[in-house]
Amino acid sequence: MTTPEPQGGGTSPTPPPYQPQAPAGQTFAPYPGAPTPQQRTAGLAIAALVVGIVAFVFGWVPVFGAIVGVVAIVLGAIALRKRQSKGLAITGLVLGAVATITSITFAAGLGALVGTASDSATQSSVVAESATPAPVAAEESESASPSESSESEPSEAPSESTEAAPATPVEYTSALVKAESYSEMMHMSKAGIYDQLTSEYGEQFSAEAAQYAIDHVQADWNANALEKAKSYQEDMSMSPAAIRDQLVSEYGEKFLPAEADYAIAHLND
Repeated sequence: MTTPEPQGGGTSPTPPPYQPQAPAGQTFAPYPGAPTPQQRTAGLAIAALVVGIVAFVFGWVPVFGAIVGVVAIVLGAIALRKRQSKGLAITGLVLGAVATITSITFAAGLGALVGTASDSATQSSVVAESATPAPVAAEESESASPSESSESEPSEAPSESTEAAPATPVEYTSALVKAESYSEMMHMSKAGIYDQLTSEYGEQFSAEAAQYAIDHVQADWNANALEKAKSYQEDMSMSPAAIRDQLVSEYGEKFLPAEADYAIAHLND
């Protein structure tokens, strides 16, 4: 029996190769020689991050924070070399570095504070020791005999010759200086100087100070009256009678009549 040939004299197409279908839930292994994907572990990077966070939290502790920070830095560096999670490793490394710097800074500040406190305590103790009186001096003063202490005490009744004279008040001496200047420069009378010293528009000294100045001033009242008379004659061309009245007037120079008479008698000398 012969098989009929297909019409048209062509060749039959080649069927595709058979591809087996895997059952559900089952996979085929890759073909031999294909590279197997490697899964990178991130254990060291995670550890660096955790230790870095702990170091950052306790960074204010002077020694503990620095130690934990160094551990975080070492773990982060190892994780970067083993190509583990770069973000976690760098974060842990940075946190460890910050914690280390912070801990060292706090340690230095605490050391400086302790040193300052110890110095101040030392100075206080030195000052207290210097302020404490020496016990030897106290014992020597107590052991002094009564006879020695009695000999060193001054006598209760000093002689009258050794008594110091009472000091002159400053106001009295100032009034005396003013009185002498008025007598020598302005040739004023005794009464005129007294009124000038006590006047509320003048020197404003007390009556006692002015009287002390008048009693102790070294002045020639006749000579002062003569000088005043000559100034009236030369400057104002006054007559001898008018000059005498001006010299003795209570509104003028206030010289005594005898002093005014002396001035008129010697006016042309």
